[in-house]
Amino acid sequence: MKEFLPKSAAKMADCLIKRYGLLTSRWSYDYGVAWRGMEALYAMTGEKKYFDYIKDAMDTFVTDESGAIRDYTLDEFNLDYICNGRQLLYLYKATGDEKYLRAADVLRDQLRRQPRTSDGGFWHKEVYPHQMWLDGLYMAQPFYAEYAVRNLSGGEYEKAVDDIVNQFVVVAAHTYDPATGLYRHAYDDSREMFWCDKTTGQSAHAWGRAMGWYAMAIVETLQYLGVDDATQPMVGILNHIYEVLPKYADPATGMWYQVLDQPGREGNYLESTASAMFVYAMLKGVRLGYLPAELGGEARRLYEKFVDCFVKENPDGTISLTGCCSVAGLGGRQMRSGTFEYYISEPVIENDCKGVGPFIWASLEIARPA
Repeated sequence: MKEFLPKSAAKMADCLIKRYGLLTSRWSYDYGVAWRGMEALYAMTGEKKYFDYIKDAMDTFVTDESGAIRDYTLDEFNLDYICNGRQLLYLYKATGDEKYLRAADVLRDQLRRQPRTSDGGFWHKEVYPHQMWLDGLYMAQPFYAEYAVRNLSGGEYEKAVDDIVNQFVVVAAHTYDPATGLYRHAYDDSREMFWCDKTTGQSAHAWGRAMGWYAMAIVETLQYLGVDDATQPMVGILNHIYEVLPKYADPATGMWYQVLDQPGREGNYLESTASAMFVYAMLKGVRLGYLPAELGGEARRLYEKFVDCFVKENPDGTISLTGCCSVAGLGGRQMRSGTFEYYISEPVIENDCKGVGPFIWASLEIARPA
């Protein structure tokens, strides 16, 4: 394995800052993933430049005491917009500045008003009516859980926990593919979208990154709610994911494919953002006791394989994360079909925040004392 530890996380973060500067062009969930990486680095290293990077970026979005968020529109009911709320809660806790809490309150209000499926699941967006995507669980639920733990109590808190757990249970029930044991990318509760099966409502395939979002969402939500009778269904789903994932890994590298349920198919490729998410969620899930302790050794071995497979050392001394699917979705203006051919047609790039963040988190898990 390349000798990055324990400096690999900081090196990747520093390379991201050097390449992209301050991430402020839009209120975007992928920026939030990068900011979470900086937050974790600051917590472990105490290097204030990582805290300042987050605060300087967020202060371009939340500019005054009203808590208004630049480039945010509540009535789009876009779950992607919720993801960055965790940085608002973080900065409020760190600084005590009420503007961050007011902005977080706005996002909590969106969740109160979010349209829902027939069994209570959040629509992914207003423009994607009746649809739940696995991606959306990561976008909304860790924020919802953290907000609830910090700001709610009594019956209101219990109601929020029930709602959060229900999101995971509902999407699992509707996206589960009994033929593979995996979870499909999304489902349409109305059975009307061109990309869905008219009987199940499911999309055609299990997309790697969608399941990666889902696995991380479970781990990062449980870290706030803890494990008890109410959240035990989430623990069960997480353990199922890690029971089935080895069947779909590439035997040579241990990594996972862009189209998760089509390993080895011509045109399919090993994809780094999904693989980073799976490795990170496995490492953290073991550490926090959500996954069996005996998986710890395998999780560390998979991290080493990940580095060998996807992390490239550049001539200028920087490192790059290779093999990142730029973006993938369903429907929309592009009429994205969710077919195998669609998923492998999306651009493959380097250093996407959606992979860089989980790689930083996984590296920090590895760097923790045994």
